[in-house]
Amino acid sequence: MAVKGKTASVTTVDLPVLEGEKPWTAEEIAEVREELVSEIARMRKAVETSDEELATLMDEGIEATGKDPGDVGSSNFERDQEMSLNANTRELLEQNESALRRLDECQFGFCENCGNPIGKARLEAFPKATMCVKCKTRLERR
Repeated sequence: MAVKGKTASVTTVDLPVLEGEKPWTAEEIAEVREELVSEIARMRKAVETSDEELATLMDEGIEATGKDPGDVGSSNFERDQEMSLNANTRELLEQNESALRRLDECQFGFCENCGNPIGKARLEAFPKATMCVKCKTRLERR
């Protein structure tokens, strides 16, 4: 594992796999990295757009004096909905950035709860997964 600045050169032996799974190939690692980088760029653009829409809605809220109560209610609902979408988009962005950081720091693929491998197949389908299926299932049952 060679560390260069903030990123590390991840090798196929750095990433864990479940028993019976084939080791990661350089191509598979590159695909996961590209998917994360692409998703981060898309989410950043979505956050930027959402921030602009939210700013417009907030400005409209200031100008609500004298408006029909039904219009004000609709504006408030739209603003609250946009705030919720904005928060969700920011959370998804952070999850993707966190997955890329874990990949760069050779921590990608380890369950944050038990420390065991998450599983190659799970990570290929959902690269931002932070828990193995067993731990995630246990968490969702609570």
